[in-house]
Amino acid sequence: MKLNLTVSPDFSPDHISGWFIFNTWLQRQLDRPVHLELYDSFEAQRKDIQDGKYDLVYANPFDASMLVRELGFKAIVRPISKSDETVIATHVDTQYNCVEDLQPNSRLVATSDPDVTRIGMIMLEPADLDGSNTALSTVDTYVIVAKRLINNEADAGFFLKDAYDDLSELIRKQMKVLVASEISDVHHALLVSPELEALIPQFQDFLVSMQNDPKGQGVLQSMDLEGWEIMTEEQTEFMIDLIDTLID
Repeated sequence: MKLNLTVSPDFSPDHISGWFIFNTWLQRQLDRPVHLELYDSFEAQRKDIQDGKYDLVYANPFDASMLVRELGFKAIVRPISKSDETVIATHVDTQYNCVEDLQPNSRLVATSDPDVTRIGMIMLEPADLDGSNTALSTVDTYVIVAKRLINNEADAGFFLKDAYDDLSELIRKQMKVLVASEISDVHHALLVSPELEALIPQFQDFLVSMQNDPKGQGVLQSMDLEGWEIMTEEQTEFMIDLIDTLID
């Protein structure tokens, strides 16, 4: 039986090949075909996930909450030392040097990654800014967020920190960071559908062992990951509760 895998669209384009390498490695471990589908749009991917098209999902925290609570998926592993932090940035030449410098009616830009957007809005609270006195535009990718800032089409943008760090040096030189979150308990996770629950111990065994195998190390490096660690049900519930609190 073929399995279908998809990956949250917030990873750097530089790591596209890494995920295809991982997919090939995964097929060898499972001795069955696995099809990898990548998306440019969070919303398009979310719809296909909700339509039951995927058995395995490397999900951002918001989608992990939906997968567990609505679709019965299980989070099995998370990347080692890779929490999901949010960065608020602006054009390098603006007069803004901290979030408190931002003014009412500021033009904000973000992707449709809800946890990043919500955390970003929380970090604007010291400037007395919220949805009632700012204008938020939503775009498909973090590269477009950066372009909006560089072209002075927005005053501040919200980024997943990993996505910001993965932008080219040329792009990052044209921006400056106003603030970065330090939550640490929010992170991506690899989840499996209810139909694969019996295979969870097998999945966890070969994924956690990847970093100890030379070939596995090469695959991880291509994905910009150090390795995987088991994610317990308690850790999953804690993260989902935290995300639900932030989104509400």
